[in-house]
Amino acid sequence: MEQDYLKSLVTHVEDTAEEHGLWSPGDIIIVAVSGGPDSVALLHVLHAISMKSVPLKLVCAHVHHGFRRESDDEAEMVRGLAASLGVPVETALIDVPAYMEESGKGKQEAARDKRYEFLFATAEKYGASSIALAHHADDQAETVLMRLLRGSGPSGLAGMKIKRFYKNMKLIRPFLRINKTDLIRLCDGRGYPYAVDSSNLQTKYHRNAIRLEVLPFLEKYNGRISSSLNQLAEVAGVEDDYMELAAEDVYRSLVREIDGRLAFDAPSFLGLHVALQRRLIKLILNYLSSDPEIADFTKIELVRRGITREDRRNWSLDLGGGLTCVCEYGQVSFLSQSPGGQENYIYRLHSPDEPDLVLTEIGKVLKLERMDGKEARGGEKLPPGEASFDADRLVFPLTVRCRQPGDRMKIMGLNGSKKVKDIFIDEKIPPSVRSFIPMICDGSGSIIWIPGVRRSVHAVVGRHTTNILRMRLVDAEKA
Repeated sequence: MEQDYLKSLVTHVEDTAEEHGLWSPGDIIIVAVSGGPDSVALLHVLHAISMKSVPLKLVCAHVHHGFRRESDDEAEMVRGLAASLGVPVETALIDVPAYMEESGKGKQEAARDKRYEFLFATAEKYGASSIALAHHADDQAETVLMRLLRGSGPSGLAGMKIKRFYKNMKLIRPFLRINKTDLIRLCDGRGYPYAVDSSNLQTKYHRNAIRLEVLPFLEKYNGRISSSLNQLAEVAGVEDDYMELAAEDVYRSLVREIDGRLAFDAPSFLGLHVALQRRLIKLILNYLSSDPEIADFTKIELVRRGITREDRRNWSLDLGGGLTCVCEYGQVSFLSQSPGGQENYIYRLHSPDEPDLVLTEIGKVLKLERMDGKEARGGEKLPPGEASFDADRLVFPLTVRCRQPGDRMKIMGLNGSKKVKDIFIDEKIPPSVRSFIPMICDGSGSIIWIPGVRRSVHAVVGRHTTNILRMRLVDAEKA
């Protein structure tokens, strides 16, 4: 009978694996085994699958956290289990208290960090394709309820994923649709030894309190509360995946990378459904920061409401973690440093034949190219980041520098000069972008070109030009 029960669980896991593409023949899988009934059952079931239908190479990985007296016995038990199945085993003794003191994190969070660090190191050592975790349906119900109480959005209510990628490693949870009672029944019926962690009975830990107090209370009103929470996770997970794909499509169509920032036009954003507006902001924040707290609802909504308000004033919002959101002239930008800071720099170019000039302060490269006057004339349309000059009429050395207060330039079609500040305003150049635009000056100190903005009346290419100097300003990454 219990043999049939093992076969039933194996079949269930095989179906889950096929549905979600958890593994392929020949995969190396690190199996996290704490010694509890869940992970002991996981190792046995995966071993049965590897022997029966899909050739898998399993590696048992166990962490000794050093908190409890029983930990030594548990480590020895896991070694014996792995040996009995002919599975290689890796163990680690981790000084979690030292890490807690160093990081300031709580006991459970610190233990989790170090445990995953070991699992990833083991996966790298063996060249594994995935790490198998023994989370089950009861764990899923607890996770969803914890997040619900915390005020999580749809992504949080999706709970844990059966398969997800983290740090280029696949994490798989083959038991996520199986209840813990089924796993204990397997272990007890087959005589698989396992350990019972006494700390799981301490309600001072939030998850334990949810499992031991909150869920039993809710069962008085819904005897299938765990099943209902798992159903919620299933529905929310699929819909969350759909919304993520939709947000990525919107990202590709609306968002541009400009000078290290991610930007989009506010009018295009306003045409999106509110749900996609929030998703797009969240996606951008997640791209710019690895801190999961940076993309909380409050910050997302602050940004969204700032963009959608009726007045069109320019504004800047510090999002923490070194991130800033800026709205200027109808363009919304997210950058990973505060706007407005400008480094002073000055470079000299003594001849038209100078090599590429790298402007490290603003992440740009100025390229010079000599051309015959017959090849290019002043009437041709050039991209914003390019300009042509009559090389014989340019006064060298040229100077490339940052903008200075009071800068003026003689622009084509205007008698006299105009303040660079006013040129920027007229051209609607966002204030946070201005510090990334250099001033190109000739030997007399006159500004001859503001890349991407305007050029001056100096050294214009004409009908009688025989020697042309073409200038291009490009991003350093694309140079």
